[in-house]
Amino acid sequence: MTLPLVVGVDGSEAGLWAADWATDEAALHGLELRIVHASPWERYEGPVFTHSDEVPAERALAQDIVGRAAERARQRNPGVKITVDIIPDDAEAALLREARRAVAVVTGCRGRGPITGALLGSVSRSLATHASSPVVVVRGTPHNRQGANGRIVLGVGDAASSTAAIRFAFREAEARRCALDAVRAWRRPAHKPLAHPLLAGDAAHHDEDQTPALLDDALRAAEQEHPHVLTHRVTAEGPARHVLLTHSATADLLVLGAPRRHPPFALPLGRVAHAALQHADCPVAVVPQRAAP
Repeated sequence: MTLPLVVGVDGSEAGLWAADWATDEAALHGLELRIVHASPWERYEGPVFTHSDEVPAERALAQDIVGRAAERARQRNPGVKITVDIIPDDAEAALLREARRAVAVVTGCRGRGPITGALLGSVSRSLATHASSPVVVVRGTPHNRQGANGRIVLGVGDAASSTAAIRFAFREAEARRCALDAVRAWRRPAHKPLAHPLLAGDAAHHDEDQTPALLDDALRAAEQEHPHVLTHRVTAEGPARHVLLTHSATADLLVLGAPRRHPPFALPLGRVAHAALQHADCPVAVVPQRAAP
């Protein structure tokens, strides 16, 4: 059975942006779209009103949130199959659980008001850190969110955290029939290495020279599986987060890998992914890479 694409909505404008993006993505891949809203109130207060004809304000608000998002999705693409659900739990727990049976989970970059916005940012970071499925945080300009650039940017890091992200990015580029920029940053040493009779050459030049070969090795299998994807190799000197944020300005999607370990060991969200989720000019997909037990 094909898993659905899940989008979490909270009634905010950013949540509706996420629903729009998820609707287009579901149509692109022929997926069912599952629209969910987390309502902790349902867990504690819902059963009290089971036999009442009056709908409590909290339940009415939750129904309005998912109803408006579903209607917006239907108008955007009537061909997408849509289901909705109000989950009696907090947003973080609900969406982490949804991720276990989803192709991906999509969220907005902020919520309703300054306090809710901070909480939703925390939820997005938690999902990107712990979710078992890819997580897409929809952010950036309307031009970038609507896929008008015809370009996906893939950050290629260590093999331990990049394989799943590379496969994800190639599938997206093939489905969208757009170009894929595979970007790898290299760093110039902060201090010039001391002269040594057994060492020759410049460390910065060595890093720069090795980067194209590392990209070739990382992309080889995916290019063979997706021969029609137009791939550009991009190498740049500087911190990876700065390089990728610059490239996000003209991208429809920025794809990053994230290492995962089995519980109870959890790896924190890296600086590159954290910066992208906060500052990228386009939607950001964080794709988990599972480590061996």
